[in-house]
Amino acid sequence: MITRIMHVDIDSFFASVEQVMNPDLKGKPVVVGGDPNGRGVVACASYEAREYGLKAGMSLAVAKRLCPHAIFMGGDFRSYRDASKVFMGILAEYTPEIESAGIDEAYLDLSGFEVLYGPAKETAIGIKRRINSELGITASIGIASSKVVAKVASDIYKPDGLVEVLPGDEPSFLAPLPVAKLPCVGSKTEVILKRMGIKTIGELGRLPLSLLKQSFGVHGEVMYRYANGIDCRKLALNSSRKSISRETTFNENTADRIYLNAVLHYLGEKVGASLRSQGRYAKCITIKVRYADFESITRSHTLRDAVNTEKDIYEVGRFLLDRALGHRTAPVRLIGIGVSNLTDGIQLKMFDHYQETMSRLIGAIDKIRDRHGFTTIGVGRTLPLKMASPVKNGRYRLETRSPLY
Repeated sequence: MITRIMHVDIDSFFASVEQVMNPDLKGKPVVVGGDPNGRGVVACASYEAREYGLKAGMSLAVAKRLCPHAIFMGGDFRSYRDASKVFMGILAEYTPEIESAGIDEAYLDLSGFEVLYGPAKETAIGIKRRINSELGITASIGIASSKVVAKVASDIYKPDGLVEVLPGDEPSFLAPLPVAKLPCVGSKTEVILKRMGIKTIGELGRLPLSLLKQSFGVHGEVMYRYANGIDCRKLALNSSRKSISRETTFNENTADRIYLNAVLHYLGEKVGASLRSQGRYAKCITIKVRYADFESITRSHTLRDAVNTEKDIYEVGRFLLDRALGHRTAPVRLIGIGVSNLTDGIQLKMFDHYQETMSRLIGAIDKIRDRHGFTTIGVGRTLPLKMASPVKNGRYRLETRSPLY
């Protein structure tokens, strides 16, 4: 049986959803990320904005200078999640062999499904048509015999592209492309490769494996295999997220411990709510701090028992934050908290009535927040946010880098 892997990637997802919700934005440069006069970064730029050099991760201030007439938006992440559910639902109708690679992209293994839906390319055309019909947005699709080649193919003719790489054509397809097109080649690696005289994937694939391993270690072997179209990875079926995190970039640097703790607690509440909505628990808590000079540090702590309440998450997070801030006294630019080492359940303790009572209380709070908005109920520790941050759609409007915020 011939392996056929499809990578489906929605084009400029956040901005496209905004343009669907507000047709007046069609054809205009749209940037999702927040106030350009603030401290955030671009989460997503429409293709009209990308023509001016805007891209994800760019400072909003720089984006504003490059495209002063762009329309900057804070983002409606609830709408993005709703659109993602429809997107994933469409894909699930074609095959159960799906690996989610994010809110707006996924891999499908169509091997053997030709008897149901015809050739993979015809299936891709049908999927693109469904996405456009039901969501009003476009998607780009790559089809190949492996994940890495399918992903590269989906990126070649964005937006609304469709590229199929036939079995055996992988090396010749990849060869003329810039090395940066390989998912395993980041900006720093690209610079090093260019210093070595390597500009294309073909040139990378022709380098001796021993040289790449000597220069890049284990990663060098990965680059060698991918550059030659070799990728034996299987799809991570029914994969759930391995971590959950929230972070925010402040409009102004701050060293106010009370405010930092308030923000940390609120972010911990969001993380806890996400955990509970998935019926999951976490053993590892991590905080991230970025100072005004852009130095970033992280601190982690692994618990003996898994937790999913904001109280437990915040208490560990605050302990880690105190350690981080003790590292230096500089003002803080960004703060975040996350959980990992997730599990689907915990061992309940006999006669632990407090745990049972807290579980019911938290469940009631979650229901109130789901119905009336997250900020309708909270703890005194987050009161500083009420004075500093506006509320929109039942949530505090904080500048953020995280599309899952």
